[in-house]
Amino acid sequence: MTTHHAKKRVLSGMQPSGLLHLGNWLGALDNWKALQEQYDCFFFVADWHALSTNYADTGRIKEFSRELLIDWLAAGIDPQRATIFIQSRIPDHAILHLLLSMMVPIPWLERNPTYKEKQDEIKEKDLSTYGFLGYPVLQAADILIYKPDFVPVGKDQLPHLELTREIARRFNSLYKPVFPEPMEHLTKFPKVLGTDGRKMSKSYGNTINLSDAEPVVRQKLKTMVTDPARVKRTDKGNPDICPVYDFHKIYSTKEAQDRINTECRTAAIGCIDCKKLVADAMVERLVPIWENRAKLTAKPDQVEEIAQEGGHRAAKVAHRTLEEVKEAMKI
Repeated sequence: MTTHHAKKRVLSGMQPSGLLHLGNWLGALDNWKALQEQYDCFFFVADWHALSTNYADTGRIKEFSRELLIDWLAAGIDPQRATIFIQSRIPDHAILHLLLSMMVPIPWLERNPTYKEKQDEIKEKDLSTYGFLGYPVLQAADILIYKPDFVPVGKDQLPHLELTREIARRFNSLYKPVFPEPMEHLTKFPKVLGTDGRKMSKSYGNTINLSDAEPVVRQKLKTMVTDPARVKRTDKGNPDICPVYDFHKIYSTKEAQDRINTECRTAAIGCIDCKKLVADAMVERLVPIWENRAKLTAKPDQVEEIAQEGGHRAAKVAHRTLEEVKEAMKI
């Protein structure tokens, strides 16, 4: 059983469930940008996956898919180096999902940690659906159809990847070896805090988005929570528990971090000035992305062309794998 490519292959995707924020950029896009220099990368917009929780409200999935592509390209994902495509345009994903679903035991899906967690977390939606229970099988189909060597994941996603490997093993033993087992490429997702001090997340409404204009970014940072014990300007602060200082650790120079660390603890700098410094450093990093976004937004045809070209390349690979699957299953 071999992977049919000389360069090692990487596959990853993102759901278009809202606008991309700093957590997505630092946690995934920066990593993708580095991977595309070394590997044969396939990055896809997982629009069918967005239906698993948003099936009752599909109105903005197309818009979010387009915005997602713009953000990827603006952040440096290069269509010359990576295959960029939209999941729903390649029906072979759905066919493989159907075939794999025939042989996946239900207890494998029910023990998926995310299954219960999401149901507890998202009370306002009915997630007792066939699609939500089975979305890890669609995820496995998305991965296995490209036979990647590596899938970039954070530690929290390891159970999903292990399930994909289990499905590959079950298929290979029932029929014949078609799927190599993809390995994890562990990524250090920095836990990016949102403006309220919790993890940055669309569901919390505490995000700074890549598409936010500079005045919006500065305003959001002004309202950001700081050390709760620091009520007055003269109170000494503790950077170790301050979400704003977390941003300094990401965006500011080492010298600036050390100075702010000292001055905060001695009340030599106030929270307003501290926030302005981090806003300046953050904006400096975001300016190239904003400039790229403006160019891409003005050329929707170019973005569509990139998605189509990536789709053609991905479809060839997916179709070849699906033919092997059908032959192995004698159907």
